[in-house]
Amino acid sequence: MAPRDRAVTLARIGCYPAPMDRHVEVSGGRLFAVSDGGGPPIVLIHAAIVDHRAWDTVVPPLVAAGYRAIRYDLRGFGRSTTADVEFSNRGDVIAVLDAFGIGRAVLVGNSRGGQIALDTAIEFPDRIAAVVGVAGGLGGFEGEPTADEIAAFDEMDRLESADPIDVDAMVELDLRMWVNGLGQPADRVPGWIAEAVRTMDRPQYAAGHVDGRPIRLQPPAAERLAELRCPVLAVAGALDISHLAQTAAHLETHGPDARAVLIPDVAHLIGMEVPEELAALIVGFVAPLERWG
Repeated sequence: MAPRDRAVTLARIGCYPAPMDRHVEVSGGRLFAVSDGGGPPIVLIHAAIVDHRAWDTVVPPLVAAGYRAIRYDLRGFGRSTTADVEFSNRGDVIAVLDAFGIGRAVLVGNSRGGQIALDTAIEFPDRIAAVVGVAGGLGGFEGEPTADEIAAFDEMDRLESADPIDVDAMVELDLRMWVNGLGQPADRVPGWIAEAVRTMDRPQYAAGHVDGRPIRLQPPAAERLAELRCPVLAVAGALDISHLAQTAAHLETHGPDARAVLIPDVAHLIGMEVPEELAALIVGFVAPLERWG
């Protein structure tokens, strides 16, 4: 049974509230969001090669543990839209919270979503109870890439600068870098993960696709870690690019209340590869916190 179908079935038999879909109006755009379960809210922010569906397998264990899981599509991803306007990803997070009547939330962000989560916690400290970065970025932090990683990023730049973009080549590079992991077998992850990512990733490279123009947090988060007023858990995969493990270690060393966890044998999309393990880490991290909502 697919995760979404499982959630609907459990809701029908009274295990927790039925999933609630809605669109959130924001300046110059419209965000698609889904809420499952009840209890303290946890907002899940996806990576830049997928959309909110990448969290589908993480939601059921979070809801079963007594939390409300909210996931949404960033502008230009999935069922969200945007005009070609400047906008704040941090402001969009707050718009989602407001739309669901949430005062404070835990943010869980994968990759770009992790950077957005940290940035939001710095800009809106009263609204964020904790942050979990899942292979998350940190604005302004530069790690030390390997030679293979430099070559892969050079290839990415070459493909992205082509006109028109070779969509198939771009998607397959994303799979090689972010899904299987550089240097790993092309079939390392289950086939359903690869196909799901292809489905979510391809629209980002379509001709005429509009992403909008995100306004970066200034100064960047790496220079403002002392401003964090909430605990941070930084989770990285051992098969991911080295920058993400370095980011997690940097946060643990320099954040006022941060710790790092390295999961072996997974790459960038940790929530898709080991959803139960990631959900258990999230629940174990947030359970001691005072109730939020």
